[in-house]
Amino acid sequence: MKHGSRDKGQKEIRKKVVMDEEGIDRALTRIAYEILEKNKGVENLVLVGIQTGGVFLARRLSGKILSIENAQVPCGILDITLYRDDVLKKRQRPMLGKTDIPFSLEDRKVVLVDDVLFTGRTVRAAMDALIDFGRPRLIQLAVLVDRGHRELPIRADFVGKNLPSSLWEAVSVHLTEKTGTDEVVIEQETG
Repeated sequence: MKHGSRDKGQKEIRKKVVMDEEGIDRALTRIAYEILEKNKGVENLVLVGIQTGGVFLARRLSGKILSIENAQVPCGILDITLYRDDVLKKRQRPMLGKTDIPFSLEDRKVVLVDDVLFTGRTVRAAMDALIDFGRPRLIQLAVLVDRGHRELPIRADFVGKNLPSSLWEAVSVHLTEKTGTDEVVIEQETG
């Protein structure tokens, strides 16, 4: 079979890299500076990453803030599986991830971190989950990619890249910690 050809009826996936390793690193550096600027430093600041991609990005942001301010920002992990509004609609039992928030959220400035902002439902679930851990002074949202198509009135405070996309396109964030490579890819079925 020739390269690029396909069997009759077989769908082909077209992939386009929209952010590479350098682009992701630059975006995270900019977001780190914006977080520090908006919050006037690191006092009472914590980062909480949403499982799974948001956790890796929160850790990277914490490292960047450490190199900028020479101050460690606490980093937590949040699993939102049981807070999703579609958890009961799924036929199979949900896979629970780890939640680890080893610090108080009371009166803290929480930056919730995720890889892709799409409908807003994940962020809504994350805010519900956070409130079960305490009452933050404020919650801000940092995302690597905002692809639009909101179903809820939620917006990010810090965005690495606005990426208008079609509903039939998939936006995938690949991070070294999980896949061995850093890139943001738009995937679309053709044929």
